[in-house]
Amino acid sequence: MGTEHIIVRAASEDEAPLILEFIRQKAAFDAGMKCDATLHTSEAAIRETLFGATPFARVLFAELSGTVAAFALYYFRYSSFQGRPHLWLDDLFVSDQVRSHGVGAALMRRLAQIAVDHQCTHMAWTASVNNARGIQFYKRLGAEVSEQRGSTLFFQAAAPAMHSLARPI
Repeated sequence: MGTEHIIVRAASEDEAPLILEFIRQKAAFDAGMKCDATLHTSEAAIRETLFGATPFARVLFAELSGTVAAFALYYFRYSSFQGRPHLWLDDLFVSDQVRSHGVGAALMRRLAQIAVDHQCTHMAWTASVNNARGIQFYKRLGAEVSEQRGSTLFFQAAAPAMHSLARPI
């Protein structure tokens, strides 16, 4: 299945229940990777913190043939020394049945475009050392492991990889 069937779009407030469902699915996946997957959020918290007066993060959905199949939750971090932000990807989750269909790559390309548009220095995120498939995926996109703390790998897509990923295919 090609990426022409994939639409990446911003989530809306009325989709708070769907955001929560994806967070729950991501938590279950993380638990399977032996990561802490304790949830303390709710629809009300999502509405307040993502869509309130001061949104603290943003959510993208990827639709495959009209069905929401994946989500990404991200925000910007600011470096006073660099004088510029970087994009922090807090959650990326692709439904099992559509993995390897280009959905995750489409989300990562859109995130890279957003990072470039906001003049970010890089993109960063974490993954479990137990997530072999995810690690391979991120490396194929040009990301590198910048650090390891216990079972957590810190990934970074530096400016060249980020700009390459942001280019239309």
